[in-house]
Amino acid sequence: MRILVQKFGGTSVADIDRLKMVRGKVTAALDRGYKVLVVLSAKSGKTNKLLALAGRWAETPDLAEVDSLLSTGEQASVTLFSMLLRDGGIKARSLLGWQIPIVTDDTFGNARILSIDDAKLREAFEENDVLVVAGFQGVTREGRITTLGRGGSDTSAVALAAALGSCECEIYTDVEGVFTTDPNLCSTARKLDRISYDEMLEMASMGAKVLQIRSVEFAKKYGVPVHVRSTFTDNPGTMVTQEDSMMEAVLVSGVAYDKDQARVTLEGVPDQPGISAAIFQPLAASGIMVDMIIQTASRGGVTDMTFTVPRKALADAIGIMESVLKSVGGARVVSSGNVAKVSVIGVGMRNHTGVASKAFAALYRENINILMISTSEIKISCLIEEKYAELAVRTLHDAFKLGEKPLDQAS
Repeated sequence: MRILVQKFGGTSVADIDRLKMVRGKVTAALDRGYKVLVVLSAKSGKTNKLLALAGRWAETPDLAEVDSLLSTGEQASVTLFSMLLRDGGIKARSLLGWQIPIVTDDTFGNARILSIDDAKLREAFEENDVLVVAGFQGVTREGRITTLGRGGSDTSAVALAAALGSCECEIYTDVEGVFTTDPNLCSTARKLDRISYDEMLEMASMGAKVLQIRSVEFAKKYGVPVHVRSTFTDNPGTMVTQEDSMMEAVLVSGVAYDKDQARVTLEGVPDQPGISAAIFQPLAASGIMVDMIIQTASRGGVTDMTFTVPRKALADAIGIMESVLKSVGGARVVSSGNVAKVSVIGVGMRNHTGVASKAFAALYRENINILMISTSEIKISCLIEEKYAELAVRTLHDAFKLGEKPLDQAS
Protein backbone atom coordinates (compact mmCIF):
# COMPACT_ATOMS: atom_id res chain seq x y z
CA MET A 1 0.00 0.00 0.00
CA ARG A 2 1.54 3.31 -1.14
CA ILE A 3 0.35 6.15 1.07
CA LEU A 4 0.84 9.85 0.39
CA VAL A 5 0.10 12.53 2.97
CA GLN A 6 -1.22 15.86 1.70
CA LYS A 7 -1.88 18.85 3.97
CA PHE A 8 -3.93 21.88 2.95
CA GLY A 9 -4.03 25.12 4.94
CA GLY A 10 -6.79 27.58 5.71
CA THR A 11 -6.68 29.50 2.44
CA SER A 12 -6.97 26.23 0.51
CA VAL A 13 -10.27 25.30 2.21
CA ALA A 14 -11.83 28.76 2.32
CA ASP A 15 -14.82 27.91 0.07
CA ILE A 16 -16.25 25.21 -2.16
CA ASP A 17 -14.36 26.38 -5.26
CA ARG A 18 -11.04 26.02 -3.47
CA LEU A 19 -12.06 22.68 -1.99
CA LYS A 20 -12.71 21.51 -5.55
CA MET A 21 -9.13 22.52 -6.39
CA VAL A 22 -7.99 20.44 -3.42
CA ARG A 23 -10.06 17.53 -4.72
CA GLY A 24 -8.17 17.85 -7.99
CA LYS A 25 -4.83 17.47 -6.18
CA VAL A 26 -6.12 14.41 -4.32
CA THR A 27 -7.51 12.85 -7.50
CA ALA A 28 -4.17 13.33 -9.26
CA ALA A 29 -2.42 11.45 -6.43
CA LEU A 30 -4.99 8.63 -6.65
CA ASP A 31 -4.33 8.40 -10.38
CA ARG A 32 -0.63 7.87 -9.58
CA GLY A 33 -1.52 4.80 -7.52
CA TYR A 34 -1.50 6.27 -4.00
CA LYS A 35 -3.86 5.94 -1.11
CA VAL A 36 -4.11 9.51 0.18
CA LEU A 37 -4.29 10.80 3.73
CA VAL A 38 -5.46 14.42 3.58
CA VAL A 39 -4.88 16.72 6.57
CA LEU A 40 -7.00 19.88 6.62
CA SER A 41 -6.90 23.08 8.63
CA ALA A 42 -9.91 25.18 9.56
CA LYS A 43 -10.74 27.74 6.91
CA SER A 44 -8.90 31.06 7.18
CA GLY A 45 -10.11 33.24 10.03
CA LYS A 46 -12.23 30.53 11.67
CA THR A 47 -9.87 29.89 14.59
CA ASN A 48 -9.66 33.60 15.40
CA LYS A 49 -13.45 33.89 15.32
CA LEU A 50 -13.78 30.98 17.73
CA LEU A 51 -11.19 32.52 20.06
CA ALA A 52 -13.12 35.79 20.02
CA LEU A 53 -16.31 33.88 20.79
CA ALA A 54 -14.67 32.25 23.80
CA GLY A 55 -13.56 35.68 25.01
CA ARG A 56 -17.13 36.96 24.90
CA TRP A 57 -18.41 34.08 26.99
CA ALA A 58 -15.73 34.12 29.68
CA GLU A 59 -13.21 36.69 30.94
CA THR A 60 -10.63 33.92 31.36
CA PRO A 61 -11.75 30.96 29.24
CA ASP A 62 -10.74 27.51 30.46
CA LEU A 63 -7.95 26.33 28.14
CA ALA A 64 -9.27 22.78 27.84
CA GLU A 65 -12.68 24.07 26.83
CA VAL A 66 -11.09 26.47 24.37
CA ASP A 67 -9.32 23.54 22.69
CA SER A 68 -12.60 21.68 22.43
CA LEU A 69 -14.17 24.74 20.81
CA LEU A 70 -11.28 25.36 18.40
CA SER A 71 -11.29 21.76 17.20
CA THR A 72 -14.71 22.34 15.59
CA GLY A 73 -13.06 24.46 12.87
CA GLU A 74 -11.11 21.49 11.51
CA GLN A 75 -14.09 19.20 12.09
CA ALA A 76 -16.16 21.30 9.69
CA SER A 77 -13.39 21.24 7.07
CA VAL A 78 -12.88 17.47 7.05
CA THR A 79 -16.53 16.50 7.08
CA LEU A 80 -17.45 18.88 4.25
CA PHE A 81 -14.47 17.77 2.16
CA SER A 82 -15.30 14.10 2.72
CA MET A 83 -18.81 14.81 1.45
CA LEU A 84 -17.32 16.50 -1.62
CA LEU A 85 -15.07 13.51 -2.32
CA ARG A 86 -17.84 10.97 -1.90
CA ASP A 87 -20.08 13.06 -4.14
CA GLY A 88 -17.37 12.71 -6.80
CA GLY A 89 -17.35 8.93 -6.48
CA ILE A 90 -14.24 8.65 -4.29
CA LYS A 91 -14.25 6.26 -1.33
CA ALA A 92 -13.46 8.55 1.58
CA ARG A 93 -14.19 9.17 5.25
CA SER A 94 -13.27 11.80 7.80
CA LEU A 95 -11.41 11.19 11.06
CA LEU A 96 -10.94 13.49 14.04
CA GLY A 97 -7.85 13.43 16.22
CA TRP A 98 -9.50 11.50 19.03
CA GLN A 99 -10.85 8.83 16.67
CA ILE A 100 -7.40 7.65 15.51
CA PRO A 101 -6.21 8.52 18.23
CA ILE A 102 -3.43 11.13 18.02
CA VAL A 103 -2.37 11.07 21.68
CA THR A 104 -0.85 14.25 23.14
CA ASP A 105 0.21 15.63 26.48
CA ASP A 106 -2.20 17.91 28.36
CA THR A 107 -0.62 21.28 27.50
CA PHE A 108 -3.87 22.72 26.22
CA GLY A 109 -3.38 25.22 23.43
CA ASN A 110 0.11 23.98 22.59
CA ALA A 111 0.07 20.21 23.09
CA ARG A 112 2.83 17.89 21.90
CA ILE A 113 2.16 14.60 20.13
CA LEU A 114 3.12 11.51 22.11
CA SER A 115 1.89 8.70 19.86
CA ILE A 116 -0.30 7.89 16.85
CA ASP A 117 -2.20 4.61 16.39
CA ASP A 118 -1.39 3.90 12.74
CA ALA A 119 -3.23 0.55 12.89
CA LYS A 120 -6.59 2.35 12.89
CA LEU A 121 -5.53 4.31 9.81
CA ARG A 122 -4.33 1.24 7.90
CA GLU A 123 -7.58 -0.53 8.74
CA ALA A 124 -9.60 2.43 7.46
CA PHE A 125 -7.58 2.42 4.22
CA GLU A 126 -8.76 -1.13 3.53
CA GLU A 127 -12.23 0.27 2.80
CA ASN A 128 -11.32 3.79 1.65
CA ASP A 129 -8.98 5.38 -0.87
CA VAL A 130 -8.85 8.70 0.98
CA LEU A 131 -8.83 9.47 4.69
CA VAL A 132 -9.50 13.10 5.59
CA VAL A 133 -7.97 13.85 9.00
CA ALA A 134 -8.50 16.94 11.10
CA GLY A 135 -5.20 18.76 11.60
CA PHE A 136 -4.17 20.80 14.65
CA GLN A 137 -5.81 18.47 17.17
CA GLY A 138 -5.28 15.44 19.35
CA VAL A 139 -6.51 13.92 22.57
CA THR A 140 -5.01 13.28 26.00
CA ARG A 141 -4.85 9.81 27.51
CA GLU A 142 -7.75 10.96 29.71
CA GLY A 143 -9.88 11.73 26.64
CA ARG A 144 -9.67 15.56 26.58
CA ILE A 145 -9.37 17.23 23.17
CA THR A 146 -6.18 19.24 22.66
CA THR A 147 -4.78 21.56 19.98
CA LEU A 148 -1.18 21.76 18.80
CA GLY A 149 -0.62 25.52 18.59
CA ARG A 150 -0.66 27.89 15.64
CA GLY A 151 0.29 26.11 12.43
CA GLY A 152 -0.28 22.77 14.16
CA SER A 153 -1.79 21.14 11.08
CA ASP A 154 1.73 21.05 9.58
CA THR A 155 2.85 19.04 12.59
CA SER A 156 -0.19 16.76 12.32
CA ALA A 157 0.63 15.99 8.69
CA VAL A 158 4.32 15.26 9.19
CA ALA A 159 3.65 13.17 12.31
CA LEU A 160 1.06 11.11 10.44
CA ALA A 161 3.49 10.64 7.54
CA ALA A 162 6.11 9.41 10.00
CA ALA A 163 3.67 7.04 11.67
CA LEU A 164 2.65 5.56 8.32
CA GLY A 165 6.16 5.35 6.90
CA SER A 166 5.12 7.70 4.09
CA CYS A 167 7.71 8.34 1.40
CA GLU A 168 6.68 11.98 1.22
CA CYS A 169 4.49 14.59 2.85
CA GLU A 170 3.13 17.37 0.65
CA ILE A 171 2.37 20.65 2.43
CA TYR A 172 0.11 22.77 0.24
CA THR A 173 -0.15 26.47 0.98
CA ASP A 174 -0.71 29.81 -0.76
CA VAL A 175 2.96 30.24 -1.73
CA GLU A 176 4.92 28.17 -4.24
CA GLY A 177 7.58 26.98 -1.80
CA VAL A 178 10.37 28.23 0.45
CA PHE A 179 12.03 31.42 -0.80
CA THR A 180 15.45 32.88 -0.11
CA THR A 181 13.60 35.59 1.80
CA ASP A 182 10.11 37.07 2.03
CA PRO A 183 9.15 37.90 -1.59
CA ASN A 184 6.83 40.60 -0.27
CA LEU A 185 9.90 42.50 0.96
CA CYS A 186 12.43 41.63 -1.71
CA SER A 187 11.55 41.50 -5.40
CA THR A 188 14.60 39.35 -6.18
CA ALA A 189 13.67 36.60 -3.70
CA ARG A 190 14.07 33.20 -5.36
CA LYS A 191 12.24 29.94 -4.71
CA LEU A 192 14.58 27.23 -3.47
CA ASP A 193 14.41 23.79 -5.09
CA ARG A 194 15.77 22.09 -1.96
CA ILE A 195 16.56 23.09 1.61
CA SER A 196 17.95 21.02 4.48
CA TYR A 197 16.03 20.24 7.63
CA ASP A 198 18.52 22.26 9.69
CA GLU A 199 18.22 25.32 7.45
CA MET A 200 14.43 25.11 7.53
CA LEU A 201 14.50 24.78 11.32
CA GLU A 202 16.56 27.96 11.60
CA MET A 203 14.40 29.83 9.11
CA ALA A 204 11.22 28.79 10.93
CA SER A 205 12.64 29.76 14.32
CA MET A 206 13.88 33.10 12.93
CA GLY A 207 10.47 34.17 11.68
CA ALA A 208 9.80 32.41 8.35
CA LYS A 209 6.11 31.43 8.37
CA VAL A 210 6.10 28.69 5.70
CA LEU A 211 6.25 25.72 8.11
CA GLN A 212 5.61 25.34 11.82
CA ILE A 213 8.95 24.62 13.50
CA ARG A 214 7.72 21.48 15.28
CA SER A 215 6.69 19.97 11.94
CA VAL A 216 10.28 20.39 10.72
CA GLU A 217 11.60 18.80 13.91
CA PHE A 218 9.35 15.78 13.28
CA ALA A 219 10.45 15.58 9.66
CA LYS A 220 14.13 15.63 10.60
CA LYS A 221 13.75 13.11 13.43
CA TYR A 222 11.88 10.56 11.31
CA GLY A 223 13.43 11.35 7.92
CA VAL A 224 10.17 12.44 6.26
CA PRO A 225 10.78 14.33 2.99
CA VAL A 226 8.48 17.37 2.96
CA HIS A 227 7.40 19.00 -0.30
CA VAL A 228 6.17 22.58 0.21
CA ARG A 229 4.08 23.69 -2.76
CA SER A 230 1.13 25.80 -3.86
CA THR A 231 -2.47 24.65 -3.98
CA PHE A 232 -3.10 27.02 -6.85
CA THR A 233 -0.48 25.84 -9.38
CA ASP A 234 1.00 22.55 -10.54
CA ASN A 235 4.56 23.86 -10.31
CA PRO A 236 7.09 21.93 -8.21
CA GLY A 237 7.77 23.53 -4.86
CA THR A 238 10.62 23.14 -2.36
CA MET A 239 11.84 19.83 -0.97
CA VAL A 240 12.81 19.92 2.71
CA THR A 241 15.14 16.98 3.16
CA GLN A 242 18.53 15.71 4.34
CA GLU A 243 21.42 18.00 3.46
CA ASP A 244 23.81 16.96 0.73
CA SER A 245 27.10 18.17 -0.75
CA MET A 246 25.31 20.51 -3.16
CA MET A 247 23.62 22.31 -0.27
CA GLU A 248 26.92 22.60 1.61
CA ALA A 249 28.51 24.28 -1.42
CA VAL A 250 26.10 27.23 -1.10
CA LEU A 251 27.38 29.78 1.41
CA VAL A 252 24.01 31.23 2.46
CA SER A 253 20.59 29.81 1.59
CA GLY A 254 18.28 32.48 2.95
CA VAL A 255 17.60 35.60 4.99
CA ALA A 256 14.87 35.55 7.65
CA TYR A 257 13.51 38.29 9.86
CA ASP A 258 11.40 38.50 13.00
CA LYS A 259 9.67 41.67 14.20
CA ASP A 260 8.18 39.92 17.23
CA GLN A 261 11.14 40.94 19.37
CA ALA A 262 11.70 43.05 22.47
CA ARG A 263 14.88 43.88 24.37
CA VAL A 264 15.28 43.99 28.15
CA THR A 265 18.35 45.31 29.99
CA LEU A 266 19.09 45.02 33.70
CA GLU A 267 21.55 47.75 34.56
CA GLY A 268 24.01 47.62 37.44
CA VAL A 269 23.38 44.08 38.69
CA PRO A 270 26.05 42.46 40.87
CA ASP A 271 28.74 40.65 38.88
CA GLN A 272 28.88 37.49 40.95
CA PRO A 273 28.00 33.77 40.75
CA GLY A 274 24.28 32.98 40.74
CA ILE A 275 23.06 36.24 39.22
CA SER A 276 22.38 34.75 35.80
CA ALA A 277 20.37 31.94 37.36
CA ALA A 278 18.43 34.44 39.48
CA ILE A 279 17.54 36.37 36.32
CA PHE A 280 16.63 33.59 33.93
CA GLN A 281 15.07 30.94 36.17
CA PRO A 282 11.95 33.06 36.92
CA LEU A 283 11.53 33.76 33.20
CA ALA A 284 11.70 30.05 32.40
CA ALA A 285 9.25 29.24 35.17
CA SER A 286 6.80 31.70 33.58
CA GLY A 287 7.20 30.13 30.16
CA ILE A 288 8.93 33.16 28.63
CA MET A 289 11.33 32.27 25.83
CA VAL A 290 14.67 34.07 25.95
CA ASP A 291 16.77 34.32 22.80
CA MET A 292 19.82 36.59 22.59
CA ILE A 293 21.82 37.26 25.78
CA ILE A 294 24.67 39.72 26.29
CA GLN A 295 26.55 40.52 29.50
CA THR A 296 28.81 43.56 29.54
CA ALA A 297 32.28 43.65 31.09
CA SER A 298 32.36 44.12 34.84
CA ARG A 299 32.85 47.65 36.13
CA GLY A 300 33.31 48.18 39.84
CA GLY A 301 31.70 44.84 40.68
CA VAL A 302 28.52 45.39 38.65
CA THR A 303 27.47 44.55 35.10
CA ASP A 304 24.57 44.97 32.67
CA MET A 305 22.58 41.99 31.39
CA THR A 306 20.63 42.32 28.13
CA PHE A 307 18.36 39.72 26.51
CA THR A 308 15.50 39.46 24.05
CA VAL A 309 12.01 38.01 24.50
CA PRO A 310 8.91 37.81 22.28
CA ARG A 311 7.24 41.22 22.15
CA LYS A 312 3.98 39.93 23.59
CA ALA A 313 5.90 38.74 26.68
CA LEU A 314 7.62 42.08 27.30
CA ALA A 315 5.25 43.37 29.99
CA ASP A 316 5.46 40.11 31.95
CA ALA A 317 9.25 40.01 31.58
CA ILE A 318 9.60 43.56 32.91
CA GLY A 319 7.45 42.73 35.93
CA ILE A 320 9.54 39.66 36.69
CA MET A 321 12.82 41.57 36.29
CA GLU A 322 11.69 44.34 38.62
CA SER A 323 11.09 41.69 41.27
CA VAL A 324 14.50 40.17 40.55
CA LEU A 325 16.22 43.53 41.01
CA LYS A 326 14.60 43.92 44.43
CA SER A 327 16.06 40.60 45.53
CA VAL A 328 19.55 40.74 43.97
CA GLY A 329 20.11 44.49 43.76
CA GLY A 330 20.68 46.62 40.67
CA ALA A 331 20.00 50.01 39.19
CA ARG A 332 17.00 49.70 36.88
CA VAL A 333 15.21 47.79 34.12
CA VAL A 334 15.30 49.31 30.63
CA SER A 335 13.33 47.91 27.70
CA SER A 336 12.46 48.49 24.07
CA GLY A 337 9.84 46.93 21.81
CA ASN A 338 11.05 48.71 18.67
CA VAL A 339 13.59 46.10 17.61
CA ALA A 340 13.75 43.31 15.02
CA LYS A 341 16.01 40.38 14.28
CA VAL A 342 17.48 39.60 10.86
CA SER A 343 19.35 36.36 10.20
CA VAL A 344 21.46 34.86 7.43
CA ILE A 345 21.17 31.07 7.29
CA GLY A 346 23.03 28.33 5.43
CA VAL A 347 24.63 24.94 6.05
CA GLY A 348 27.55 26.18 3.92
CA MET A 349 28.70 28.27 6.88
CA ARG A 350 30.10 25.11 8.44
CA ASN A 351 32.79 24.94 5.79
CA HIS A 352 33.28 28.59 4.79
CA THR A 353 34.66 31.64 6.58
CA GLY A 354 33.85 35.32 6.16
CA VAL A 355 30.06 35.16 6.37
CA ALA A 356 29.86 37.31 9.50
CA SER A 357 32.24 39.98 8.23
CA LYS A 358 30.38 40.17 4.91
CA ALA A 359 27.01 40.55 6.68
CA PHE A 360 28.31 43.18 9.09
CA ALA A 361 29.96 45.16 6.28
CA ALA A 362 26.75 45.15 4.26
CA LEU A 363 24.74 46.52 7.19
CA TYR A 364 27.44 49.11 7.89
CA ARG A 365 27.22 50.42 4.32
CA GLU A 366 23.55 51.16 4.92
CA ASN A 367 24.34 52.78 8.29
CA ILE A 368 22.34 50.09 10.16
CA ASN A 369 23.54 49.74 13.74
CA ILE A 370 23.77 46.23 15.22
CA LEU A 371 22.45 46.14 18.78
CA MET A 372 23.07 42.45 19.57
CA ILE A 373 24.52 39.42 17.79
CA SER A 374 23.94 35.70 18.21
CA THR A 375 25.27 32.79 16.17
CA SER A 376 24.90 29.07 15.64
CA GLU A 377 26.75 26.67 13.38
CA ILE A 378 24.57 27.67 10.39
CA LYS A 379 23.12 31.06 11.40
CA ILE A 380 24.13 34.62 12.20
CA SER A 381 21.45 36.85 13.74
CA CYS A 382 21.59 40.60 14.31
CA LEU A 383 19.21 42.62 16.46
CA ILE A 384 18.56 46.04 14.92
CA GLU A 385 16.06 48.87 15.18
CA GLU A 386 12.74 47.73 13.75
CA LYS A 387 12.50 50.62 11.28
CA TYR A 388 15.52 49.20 9.41
CA ALA A 389 14.28 45.59 9.23
CA GLU A 390 13.07 45.59 5.63
CA LEU A 391 16.13 47.48 4.41
CA ALA A 392 18.38 45.03 6.26
CA VAL A 393 16.66 42.02 4.66
CA ARG A 394 17.12 43.42 1.15
CA THR A 395 20.69 44.49 1.90
CA LEU A 396 21.75 41.05 3.14
CA HIS A 397 19.87 39.30 0.35
CA ASP A 398 21.78 41.37 -2.23
CA ALA A 399 25.11 41.05 -0.41
CA PHE A 400 25.02 37.26 -0.69
CA LYS A 401 23.57 37.34 -4.24
CA LEU A 402 20.64 35.16 -3.20
CA GLY A 403 18.58 36.30 -6.17
CA GLU A 404 21.01 34.47 -8.46
CA LYS A 405 20.74 30.70 -8.87
CA PRO A 406 24.02 28.94 -7.97
CA LEU A 407 26.01 27.91 -11.05
CA ASP A 408 25.85 24.20 -10.21
CA GLN A 409 22.04 24.41 -10.00
CA ALA A 410 21.41 26.60 -13.03
CA SER A 411 19.60 24.96 -15.90
